[in-house]
Amino acid sequence: MGTSRQMDMDAARKALEEEKTRLESLRATVETTSGELNRDAALDVSSVDQHPADLGTETFERTKDLAILETMDMQLQDITHAFKRIDDGTYGTCESCGEPIGEERLKAMPAARFCIKDQAATEKRARAD
Repeated sequence: MGTSRQMDMDAARKALEEEKTRLESLRATVETTSGELNRDAALDVSSVDQHPADLGTETFERTKDLAILETMDMQLQDITHAFKRIDDGTYGTCESCGEPIGEERLKAMPAARFCIKDQAATEKRARAD
């Protein structure tokens, strides 16, 4: 591995670490907030007296929090996968077509697994399902 490539991988590793730290911190905040809302709802034993819209709002907020946490978990998995790709020398290569992922894309999304073209195709297939 050349010096320039090693510097690129060091920069990628640093960007991934920063994103991992950001996501873990954000995830902890969402968990804490969600937990506090759930405790408050559990303490309110007079739910029979609550307006159905209030119960609906609580359900919506809980569902939203779970979806946010699930998305963050997937992003953290992508980061773990990106670290493995750095270690095995495949980082920066599209997992679909094998072509290099653009430098600008990797700067914007360090855990990117696909080039822009294949990412768009993947998203299009996911929407069709």
